[in-house]
Amino acid sequence: MPYFTRLILFLFCLMVLVESRKPKRKRWTGQVEMPKPSHLYKKNLDVTKIQKGKPQQLLRVDEHDFSMRPAFGGWPQGCDVHFCLVSSRLPQDFTMTLYLRHYWKDERLAFSSASNKSMTFDGRLVKKIWVPDVFFVHSKRSFTHDTTTDNIMLRVFPDGHVLYSMRITVTAMCNMDFSHFPLDSQTCSLELESYAYTDEDLMLYWKNGDESLKTDEKISLSQFLIQKFHTTSRLAFYSSTGWYNRLYINFTLRRHIFFFLLQTYFPATLMVMLSWVSFWIDRRAVPARVSLGITTVLTMTTIITGVNASMPRVSYVKAVDIYLWVSFVFVFLSVLEYAAVNYLTTVQERKERKLREKFPCMCGMLHSKTMMLDGSYSESEANSLAGYPRSHILTEEERQDKIVVHLGLSGEANAARKKGLLKGQTGFRIFQNTHAIDKYSRLIFPASYIFFNLIYWSVFS
Repeated sequence: MPYFTRLILFLFCLMVLVESRKPKRKRWTGQVEMPKPSHLYKKNLDVTKIQKGKPQQLLRVDEHDFSMRPAFGGWPQGCDVHFCLVSSRLPQDFTMTLYLRHYWKDERLAFSSASNKSMTFDGRLVKKIWVPDVFFVHSKRSFTHDTTTDNIMLRVFPDGHVLYSMRITVTAMCNMDFSHFPLDSQTCSLELESYAYTDEDLMLYWKNGDESLKTDEKISLSQFLIQKFHTTSRLAFYSSTGWYNRLYINFTLRRHIFFFLLQTYFPATLMVMLSWVSFWIDRRAVPARVSLGITTVLTMTTIITGVNASMPRVSYVKAVDIYLWVSFVFVFLSVLEYAAVNYLTTVQERKERKLREKFPCMCGMLHSKTMMLDGSYSESEANSLAGYPRSHILTEEERQDKIVVHLGLSGEANAARKKGLLKGQTGFRIFQNTHAIDKYSRLIFPASYIFFNLIYWSVFS
């Protein structure tokens, strides 16, 4: 029995061994196996495998001390600078986004290349080699973009020339002069300088002069138009450290005037013209003329306040202030003009009332006719017309500010005289109700304002 059991176990193990040696069938998975590439197809050459070692070893980074500038101890190292402006924003301080590119030669980075092609690296190699320590003078804030990685590019040529490019946003100070605002032109400058190296160690140059700055054609500013720009370079002296080479880029900006014409100048001019309407309103319409004058004064005050709220607080007078305050003076003078008219009218009526009380019998003379216009008597008419009964004279309460013409007419001559007098009654009434100051103001105010505008726009535009 034990022998038979051993035989069965031996046969079972033999069967398992035979089955394990047979090739297994692959189950269908629905995927088509790709054929192997034939010998006719060649793989693309991997440039990184051709080079022996890492790029740092190819450039012999570890063999030199890159904490010192190229050709240390010799002539000053030259560095060309190139600008590419992509966007800009200009309030009191200006903000620019640009590509800053440096060009220099470092023979320590020279390498042998059969194809004479350059090598391009990202910002990781920048920390291992020497680069110019350029900074922006008078900048308030600046940073290098890092989305999705640091926007830094380093390109090394076989002869040792280096191109170092970075994308920067800088906010710098611009000393703007608002004395001609908003008819002004501003000149702002961006300055570059080495922080550590004096002119004995590092010299900065513009690569192509004024052509070193290139701007994007799509750049547009909301308030300014870029007229021109030019580049210069000078030496800057610091008493504690010495002379440094500094690069300047100056650009001239012209402010757009159309927005301010719609929001400031045109409303102010309309308010001044509206204040002149009161000169054609009856001088007895006190509520109408006073309301119109106060409304225009308050509107001008609101315009001045709104303009000053959006402007930097400067201690000198701006061009827009001159226009608005002169317009305000014209509006205010129209209110004072009516105050003078109303006062003089009151004084005149008071004198006439006293005159009538002093000579009460003058209008009751025999063989005379009385003409009473606006509470005043015409002596020539009273002496030339025939008499009119005294009992028909109206009392003071009945003739308040009314024009009542008492005529005693008889015969054909008197009828013709009456007909001609009725025709000219309307024009005579206007003449009597219009004060002389109103008549002169209708001409003096518009003429003076037009003269002011001619001088203003000829001086500031």
